[in-house]
Amino acid sequence: MIGKVLIANRGEIAVRILRALMELDIRGLAVYSEADREALHVRLADEAYCIGPPAPEESYLAIEKIIGLAKEKGAQAIHPGYGFLAENYRFAQRCQEESLIFLGPPPEAIRVMGSKTEARRVMREAGVPVVPGTVNPVESEAEVSALAGEIGYPIVLKASAGGGGKGMRIIRSREEVPSSFRATRSEAQSAFGDPAVYVEKYLENPRHVEVQILGDQQGHLIHLGERECTIQRRHQKVIEESPSVIMTEELRRAMGETALAAARAVGYYSAGTVEFLVDRRGNFYFLEMNTRLQVEHPVTEMVTGLDLVKEMIRIAAGEKLPYRQEEIQFRGAAIECRIYAEDPANNFFPCPGRVEVLRSPEGPGVRVDSGVFPGYEIPIYYDPLIAKLIVWGRDRQEAIRRMERALREYTITGVKTVIPFLLEVMRDEHFHRGEIDTSYIDRKLLQADRTKEKGRMTPAPEEEGTEKADIVVLAAALDAFLTGKEKKPAMAPLSNGTLSSFNPWKMAGRRKLLESRG
Repeated sequence: MIGKVLIANRGEIAVRILRALMELDIRGLAVYSEADREALHVRLADEAYCIGPPAPEESYLAIEKIIGLAKEKGAQAIHPGYGFLAENYRFAQRCQEESLIFLGPPPEAIRVMGSKTEARRVMREAGVPVVPGTVNPVESEAEVSALAGEIGYPIVLKASAGGGGKGMRIIRSREEVPSSFRATRSEAQSAFGDPAVYVEKYLENPRHVEVQILGDQQGHLIHLGERECTIQRRHQKVIEESPSVIMTEELRRAMGETALAAARAVGYYSAGTVEFLVDRRGNFYFLEMNTRLQVEHPVTEMVTGLDLVKEMIRIAAGEKLPYRQEEIQFRGAAIECRIYAEDPANNFFPCPGRVEVLRSPEGPGVRVDSGVFPGYEIPIYYDPLIAKLIVWGRDRQEAIRRMERALREYTITGVKTVIPFLLEVMRDEHFHRGEIDTSYIDRKLLQADRTKEKGRMTPAPEEEGTEKADIVVLAAALDAFLTGKEKKPAMAPLSNGTLSSFNPWKMAGRRKLLESRG
């Protein structure tokens, strides 16, 4: 039924989907913006077509362009990856209207779970525990204050159409309500085109644990265990692992059954993730459902042996899931680190630029999902994710040691990355003992501030292999000096099609730095 798939995405996830298609002997059709003309997913695809300028709304978010191209080039299906159009129910709907197979859940499930307030209402009706708060948007500052008086401070204001940590404000007192209410509504309108916000009780220092589910179109649903996503920065996940350090068989069964109840409540099929907050007493509450493939899906693949992208394709083609819940076995432990082009010593400001030297780690139990190669220019227009580094071990301690070894092997020059910070986490005794919550990174940065000048991370101790990495860097610098002394700086395209050395990311970072210094 499916002979050609258009991938409506870019970067490492487009590469990941292409590899699954190759193994299934399905042709992969890539789309790209003008900024991604030399990208790896363009090189690997059977066919690749430019769909517009770098701005996402003119390329990767252009629904009619993508659907028109899919039909013109004979694709039977579209995989949205994650981000961009992955959770846009109108896109899924348009695919159905044009007789294209959407490699994901039904549009109505996306729509319901895409509205945080409606999702909370549906979950309550289904008996799924939710964090105390509202199921409808709040309309005024007075309403927020009244609700806070009922459930108690602190509370959190959230964008109804939001996600990814955007459009959120923690409020700890009545005095903070007016400014927070206005700011959150403004952020929600800017980020999601919808100013609606709702109120939740703010759980102090919880853990963030999510459950991966898989369901076919015949109504058979299973869960594939949990992922611990507690280590976050600005509500964005940084490190994920499975199993969770707090997990017991009883808790896994309870959370798994609750996740499946949430999926059944919206008629869900395909791959999806139900996210929970877990308090210090072990109580868990529904947070949201991600109706798509998750960034951290490789963690689950490593401990279960299943290929989630292939399963999504088979489900979309109408095949039945061949697994029963009792057949799903969890083996060992897996950890994923997100490798961003960001400077951890400078408040994690993005650092776009050209990758000069790239040496990825290898060896037993190591996987790298990436769309980057030597000479690749990391664009300013999109998320600065370079790669996902995933490791597997027989147990959590072996996985941690393996991740540390892999991070030490990872050599990237030309841009700054978060690797030094990730190494610190892998060496941290609190992380080793599993003593983490969602404020872990904030505490670690505060500790660094107290011991060194503001924002700088503690340098890693000298270790075996450092000299080799230095030699690689020096060799690259010497080569650049001998072969390209007259090289021009990397150019960034402007909206009018001309080129300029002006870099919006760097300029934005400089402005923020100046503002922080008064």
